[in-house]
Amino acid sequence: MRLDILNNGYPFTAKLLFSIIKAVSGYPLPDAARLVFYRPDFYGTPMKKFTHKAMRGPSSWSVGDRELMAAFVSSLNECSFCIKAHSAVSARAYGDSGKVSKVLTGLETAPIEAPLRATLILLRKLTREHAITANDIRTVMAAGVSAAQIADALAVCFAFNTTNRLADAFGFFVPSPAAFDAGARYLLKRGYG
Repeated sequence: MRLDILNNGYPFTAKLLFSIIKAVSGYPLPDAARLVFYRPDFYGTPMKKFTHKAMRGPSSWSVGDRELMAAFVSSLNECSFCIKAHSAVSARAYGDSGKVSKVLTGLETAPIEAPLRATLILLRKLTREHAITANDIRTVMAAGVSAAQIADALAVCFAFNTTNRLADAFGFFVPSPAAFDAGARYLLKRGYG
């Protein structure tokens, strides 16, 4: 059920910005962005900063890798909006939509390097079981993943486990593939900030 706050409750300046974005891009502002404008002091500003740092801050994971992590976590949570949005961004970042779809449909046989696969397996366990152990971390490190990479991946996992739940709770509208592609171009150029 879509909650009405995504349609109403914004100050005039936010409504004006939404109109300008639609006029320039040809697409309405996605609900994920609209949510940031609703109670920005409580959720929007802190989560926007956290997500930008997780997705575009310094990391030895590529942007494509982090967007793939976001799409993967979203697929585990069956969040249609986030799967499509972050699959589109990851596919554009990699220049390879087949790679993304293969990871989402068969992680164990997908054409990715062992460190990324081990990290996605860790994120899968954390997302499904809500806990990981020191042995899980050791396994990922044995696959060649650094402690900093693990911390970065866990930040992505947190951001999208949170966003997935909000997307489902608020009933985010799932736009067309063309709209997701436009959003992917924007996110690759500007990030989440």
